[in-house]
Amino acid sequence: MIAIIDYGAGNLSSVANAFRAIGQQALITDNYRDLDKAAGIVLPGVGAFGDSMAMLRRLNFVEALTDQVIGQGKPYLGICLGLQFLARESHEHGVHPGLGWIEGAVRRLAPADKRFRVPHIGWNNVEVDNPCPLFAGLSPEPIFYFVHSYHLVMEETESSLLTSACYHGEKVTASVRRGHIFGVQFHPEKSQREGLLLLTNFTRVVYGEERDAQKTSHTGAHTARRLGGAEHPV
Repeated sequence: MIAIIDYGAGNLSSVANAFRAIGQQALITDNYRDLDKAAGIVLPGVGAFGDSMAMLRRLNFVEALTDQVIGQGKPYLGICLGLQFLARESHEHGVHPGLGWIEGAVRRLAPADKRFRVPHIGWNNVEVDNPCPLFAGLSPEPIFYFVHSYHLVMEETESSLLTSACYHGEKVTASVRRGHIFGVQFHPEKSQREGLLLLTNFTRVVYGEERDAQKTSHTGAHTARRLGGAEHPV
């Protein structure tokens, strides 16, 4: 079972429906004890970093995540705000501590070209920088759906953790990986075929299945056709 953490931020039903579409059981939970039973953990979210981290602490999820992900090595996928939580701190409306699993800070997008607006909303291709099991079977520059005003700026010493980036008037961190810890700034649950393929790949990491790119591509395409195309973002 994959646990989707509910701390009052994010469209959790879309994430759960996406896992259901690829035939995977996912439990939306606001009880930190459920992480004990999970094989993998997904932390989605949209909203303010500081308030959201405070809610995670209030619900005892910070300690539970440290135990389950760092201590026990369970695969973790952070989506949007769930990626940003990996940072040492965020500079959104003040300075707020994060999980500290990656050395870096969350900073507001500052595109040099003013034609690129903030927040960054819409479809963007990403360039895969480092091999990552989440991107197995995807196109060389997959397209995903983004909604955000902040992104993770990693310290130079952590540059090898960047797995993909996109351009929005500046280079933007699109995804990261530290071993079994994954984070994506975009929303795979709103990214149609490419998003379903990425979530399929994450479940293969969770359950230790062999990742065959050709099989992955076929499975995702079949799922997208069965759904009549995944939900269109709003």
